[in-house]
Amino acid sequence: MLSFFSTYQSLFDHILVNVLFAASQYVVLRAGVFSLGSAGFAALGAYCTALLTTKLGWNPWLSAVAGMLLGTFASVLLALPLSRLRGVFQAVATLAFVQIVMSVTQNWVSVTNGPMGVNSIPHAAGTLSLFCITLAVVTFLVMMGRYSFGRALDVIREDETVAVSLGISVPYYHRIAFILSGALAGLSGGLHALSSYSITPQDYGFSLLVAGLAMVVLGGRTSVWGAVVGAVVLTSLPEIFRVFADYRAVVQGVLLMLVIVYLPRGLADTVIAHWKDRQLRARAVPAPASSAPVRPAGAAVEAGGR
Repeated sequence: MLSFFSTYQSLFDHILVNVLFAASQYVVLRAGVFSLGSAGFAALGAYCTALLTTKLGWNPWLSAVAGMLLGTFASVLLALPLSRLRGVFQAVATLAFVQIVMSVTQNWVSVTNGPMGVNSIPHAAGTLSLFCITLAVVTFLVMMGRYSFGRALDVIREDETVAVSLGISVPYYHRIAFILSGALAGLSGGLHALSSYSITPQDYGFSLLVAGLAMVVLGGRTSVWGAVVGAVVLTSLPEIFRVFADYRAVVQGVLLMLVIVYLPRGLADTVIAHWKDRQLRARAVPAPASSAPVRPAGAAVEAGGR
């Protein structure tokens, strides 16, 4: 068991970091916000953490907190105008933000080292610490979904008109979801920097953006368990299909297409919905049969004739 854990420890760390990143994408999708900005917030968190640790000698965990706060601050600035946009306009605006962040990390060589990235980052985030942080975040999101905030997000996602008729402020909840997504993405970026020794701009580009969406779509976007399952499956696939190294992207794409066609709710959400249906059927009590004798139809006609 110990040898298995030591062999795949880096994979476990990567899964835990990706769970946090997928959770940041899940929050906005649950609110009906088509945001693609999680990769940009993760890049801000990662570079802030790495630069403060390597160049200024900050404590790694204080640097990670600073990275999360930077992601939160950037999401606050973007949340105000983006809460007025809808659909594809939100996607284009957040995609532009990711491109801006990538350009800065690639071209501000004096600070970010350009395409070479930041190296020699202390490995401060071990598997245990990553697990505890991920568990705390998942627990928080599960509890949040059980109260009025989560129910409001569900109503907004299904129909904004109904949400407005119920007195729910759609822009307000969109802003809160967007800010929470930025905080989680910034945290995941900082922890990625503290667990991978080095980072480059390519780590937070278009591939990460697509991976975040794929994780939530694969697992399901109506529960946090969808983000968890999607992150575990898609992060483990390269290791499982190591033999087919040249076809990893093809296998991942085929799996995603099959899930979209045959399990449109996602893996985790489909299982959860099936389990809830079984619970409801088990609780259903059949109506008791009437104890009064039933008179035959012929007798009723005879009685009427008399």
